Amino acid sequence: MASNSDMGSADFESLSSTSDVELLKRAWRNEKAAPEILPYEGDLVERAKGQIELVEENIEDYVENGIDPLVVSLYQMDLDRTQFLLRSYLRVRLLKIEKFMFHSLKSEEAESRLSEQEKVFARRCADDLAKHFEESVLLKLPENYQSVLKQSLISEVDDMVPEPHLDTFVVCRSKNVISLNLYEEGERPEILEMERGEPYFIRYKIVKGAIESGKIDLI
Repeated sequence: MASNSDMGSADFESLSSTSDVELLKRAWRNEKAAPEILPYEGDLVERAKGQIELVEENIEDYVENGIDPLVVSLYQMDLDRTQFLLRSYLRVRLLKIEKFMFHSLKSEEAESRLSEQEKVFARRCADDLAKHFEESVLLKLPENYQSVLKQSLISEVDDMVPEPHLDTFVVCRSKNVISLNLYEEGERPEILEMERGEPYFIRYKIVKGAIESGKIDLI
């Protein structure tokens, strides 16, 4: 008859070895390195939450059934690692929302990158900040200078709204050999052949589309 230790060892499967956790690690790295808020990985986050709940249940069962403490500690270690990735991913996004809250709400494209909860958070932050500025400073200024978004009412653009710097250089690597034009439309093209797995130092806006499509990862 197999011992509890044998049962636990045979049944053990590292949470961090699953593809969803690897995808979560990629999403976390990309979000940390990108100068802008990337599209929210909603399906991935929900799957990761489900895996975390499942492993928590397994740990409780193993403790109750007297499974080898070493096996339990391995499960717990992987669980802690995955929870760290998920929390860090969400925390990085919240920090960016706080920094670019007005920018994130000014267009449908920017707002579509947020989850429903993040949209609520961004609106609440923007409302609270606008109210604070109005009560502490803006209402004491001439009428033409009471906007939170513009230096004055004659400004044609929201020149007081911080925006991500897409010209920022980032370190990235490609999953496969791909060709990139290092310049924007209208400029003289210069094609770069990115080798698989090699690091490159490139302007973010050049690789932005390839990052969102999963062809390139930020480091």
